[in-house]
Amino acid sequence: MADNKTENTLSSDATEVRAQKLKLLREQIGEVYPAHFHRTMTNAELIAKYENLEPDVETQDVVTVAGRVYSSRNSGMFMDIHDAGGKIQIFSHKDTTPEEARALLPMIDIGDIIGVTGIVRRTKRGELTINAQTITMLTKSLLPMPEKWHGLSDIELRYRKRHLDIMTNEDSKLRFQQRSKIVSGIRRFMENDGFMEVETPMLHSVYGGATAEPFKTHHNTLKLDMYLRIAPELFLKRTLVSALTDKVFEINRNFRNEGVSTRHNPEFTMMECYWAYADYEDMMDLVERLFESLALSIHGTTEFDFVDKRISFKGPFKRVPMPDAVKEATGIDFRAIKTDEEARVAAKAAGFAVEKDWTWGECLAFIFEEKVEATLIQPSHVTHFPKDISPFAKEVPGEPRLVERFETYCNAWELGNAFSELNDPEEQRRRMVEQLEQAHARGEKEKQLDEEFLDAIDQGMPPAGGLGIGVDRLIMLLTNAPSIRDVILFPARRSKAD
Repeated sequence: MADNKTENTLSSDATEVRAQKLKLLREQIGEVYPAHFHRTMTNAELIAKYENLEPDVETQDVVTVAGRVYSSRNSGMFMDIHDAGGKIQIFSHKDTTPEEARALLPMIDIGDIIGVTGIVRRTKRGELTINAQTITMLTKSLLPMPEKWHGLSDIELRYRKRHLDIMTNEDSKLRFQQRSKIVSGIRRFMENDGFMEVETPMLHSVYGGATAEPFKTHHNTLKLDMYLRIAPELFLKRTLVSALTDKVFEINRNFRNEGVSTRHNPEFTMMECYWAYADYEDMMDLVERLFESLALSIHGTTEFDFVDKRISFKGPFKRVPMPDAVKEATGIDFRAIKTDEEARVAAKAAGFAVEKDWTWGECLAFIFEEKVEATLIQPSHVTHFPKDISPFAKEVPGEPRLVERFETYCNAWELGNAFSELNDPEEQRRRMVEQLEQAHARGEKEKQLDEEFLDAIDQGMPPAGGLGIGVDRLIMLLTNAPSIRDVILFPARRSKAD
């Protein structure tokens, strides 16, 4: 295939060397990227099958495997090839490997993908190995791989070239395998609990279901401005109206044209569900059962480490009303405060900078965020939110300023948000109109009333509990990832030019 003279004529530039080798390979073997190659087993299957093979034992079994070359020693006599499931050592020696196969070795670089047929053995040192009989070039890599043991040290490059990150970083590879397992686990849990999965539109002509800045696009045929979904809520509730099912859920992609941080990405995943004839306390129980199930699936226990903390997903979680949490942290008793003005005065007296037009509920929520959120390390349900900031929840009986809403916190992060859903059509319209007026006052002139949703609610929606869970943040916790970009395969990033 390639003699020493050929090797000596190659360029010293690593990328150019690979290009020259590709040219030589095309001339000498023809197809370098064959369409057909069939392995008889994956590396993981091979490792499992021969787990008990003793050292220094050679079988008579002939297998065909394939993978990317991660290391090469002794001029290619020893190579390690990796596929998605593991590593296998390839041994090519004149006593076991025909000349035609060995002639290919000088043309193989780290990063190339090859197929190998040969006999399975285990070396004296215990390495599961294939004595190569044939070697097939499947893909010539034109770019060098990052140094295997250090991977990509540039964090931004890891996100931009995720294929290299996963290729050289076992932690990243494992994390995304676990992400897949968690999302599948959520789906199985919900289905086993009797929920039906549906799909709702990503393109909305009227955006709603949450307070957020949308991404805007335009439909040419319909001549209609549209918005990428910020939440599936209003469509899922219409499903309850239809009586298609009493328990509905969607694992959905949402898009919010807002800031980027270690916990925020413009495109993110949520699980949102609605349960007819249930309430927010039923949803608390659901969250606890789901979280416990996922922790057991990933870690085999309900306890796991996140950075320097030990987290327990064993239910029941702590439950605390927001006014009680604020009173304990600051001494301010919001239940005893009667007016918006009194709330602002009390907040300012305690050193909080509140706006002159803030309501009682807005002051309460702000102080909670400032003084309480950071203390919620273990999973906790914060209940009894102000109605001022919760337009879709039912009032707490006897406390009309509060609603049956909770948010689940862990590691000081909000992971879930749930309501006893408002289904009074007249009250729903009143609150949505009020919310619309506030949006217009803030300059959100494109915000519209969703009359189709209100028409559906007029038809009659059963009482229900509703829940949304931030899947990405939940995965961050379960996989010990400090940034949301570590758990999103291809996160939002600036253009390369920036």
